Amino acid sequence: MKRTKHILIIAPPMTSILDVAGPLEVFAKTIDYLDEYFPDAEVSYTTHVVSVTPATTVATSSGLPIVCEGDLTSINYEVDTILLAGKGALEPGDPVLLPLIDWLKENSKRIRRIGSICAGAFVLAEAGFLNGKRATTHWKNCARLAKCYPEVTVEKDPIYIKDGNIYTSAGISTGIDLSLAMVEEDFGRDVAVNVARILVLYLKRPGNQSQFSNILTHQTTDHEPIKCIQGWILDHLDEEITVEAMAEKALMSPRNFARVFLRETGITPAKYIEKIRLETARRRLEETRLTIDEISSECGIGNADGLRRLFLRHLKTTPSDYRKSFATALT
Repeated sequence: MKRTKHILIIAPPMTSILDVAGPLEVFAKTIDYLDEYFPDAEVSYTTHVVSVTPATTVATSSGLPIVCEGDLTSINYEVDTILLAGKGALEPGDPVLLPLIDWLKENSKRIRRIGSICAGAFVLAEAGFLNGKRATTHWKNCARLAKCYPEVTVEKDPIYIKDGNIYTSAGISTGIDLSLAMVEEDFGRDVAVNVARILVLYLKRPGNQSQFSNILTHQTTDHEPIKCIQGWILDHLDEEITVEAMAEKALMSPRNFARVFLRETGITPAKYIEKIRLETARRRLEETRLTIDEISSECGIGNADGLRRLFLRHLKTTPSDYRKSFATALT
């Protein structure tokens, strides 16, 4: 008999169905993969989905209900891992969630890992599990989480964060990334990557990958000269790009161009170019077999050392380690 790790997914009312279904599929496919390729493995998973209230049919934000096996009172097994799905329009102190918070406080010391998906981070914060820790949630809710719970260090960029045995993930689909990271912790990278391939995921994203594109984030301006310059930058990344050259293209003085660019994009020209070079380099590492020196040159970063410093500063990893995370996408 295999020893089982009980994975408990908790579904509050009006959750996103993908908050529940995404992680559930990751763990279910892991069970199938272990049964097929490692039939003698000593450990596997058993998954459970329970509701917060006594009603075991849970309404979701998409309109498709989830039928749970029970509620919190039906748990009669040793829980290894908890994932809290998010709840639409969640407010601190929501009375619907008070029994869940009480249950978590009572049982947390017996649970190896506790994680949240999207707005589920608010539940962990309300229960005090995020005090003094780094955490994330959907980028639209990060400011509110930080305001409501100042003891929490909220980071809006990563798709998931692990701090001790507490895990938080960003919006909706990142529950899949978090679950794959947990599978990797339990069974190794090869198992996690193959499960990602079975799920036909484009790639297995590391936790420090940004929730959203730097290009999209700063391209919300309707100011035509700045829009034109942004397009021009993408076509000339391999060149030295100066404020003077951009200002000349935009028919402005360098000082006025820098002021207008900051006003329209929320970022200085130099920082914008650095972010675009970083994002372009990430895509080249993910999607091509170019060497790191070739990518550095193509992105206007100079050489491999310059690219390494850029990655360490922004992503806390090296280009080589980043590329390893996406090895199967290159086969």
